[in-house]
Amino acid sequence: MTGDRGLWVFGYGSLMWRPGFEHEEAVHGFLTGAHRSLCIYSYVHRGTRRRPGLVLGLDAGGWCEGIAYHVPGPQVRAALNYLRRREQINNVYRAMWRTVVLREDERRKVRALCYIVNRAHRQYAGRLPLETQCWLVRRGVGRSGRNIDYVVNTVRHLRECGIRDQRLEALVNKLGCHRRIEHGRQSGGWEPVAR
Repeated sequence: MTGDRGLWVFGYGSLMWRPGFEHEEAVHGFLTGAHRSLCIYSYVHRGTRRRPGLVLGLDAGGWCEGIAYHVPGPQVRAALNYLRRREQINNVYRAMWRTVVLREDERRKVRALCYIVNRAHRQYAGRLPLETQCWLVRRGVGRSGRNIDYVVNTVRHLRECGIRDQRLEALVNKLGCHRRIEHGRQSGGWEPVAR
């Protein structure tokens, strides 16, 4: 999994467009058994304790298309240290090994490091109804800006990676923000690593 042969890391959110570590390969991949979800309450970056926002997590069940990165052996330690600081600062994610099927060749499977949401964590929101998500996202504002900007920019970046996420697309439509994505209008405050 790690060592001289390197390391695979699966990105499903901001790691897809801003990995932040050296890698020699980036391939579209499919993870079975977990899905991309706005399932984490944000108390700092996209909300507050009194008015929490929602940010992405990789939650159990279903499947997820993302980007699998291969980190060469000499860079593994630096990548792991960086990811630990970025993804595990408050333990809302658990580092786990999962099988990822690479889209370029469906017979190629790799064991990749994935950051799965910790359902026992106090910030775990679970699968909220669309109306509740909409309400939280509309009112959430934190240190990194408005929660609605986080959602719109996430969908924009996913589309740029060639990925359509039906749940997030439905939320953007409910929020009435689909035209902001289609016309590429930025409203500022983009901070993809936002809890």
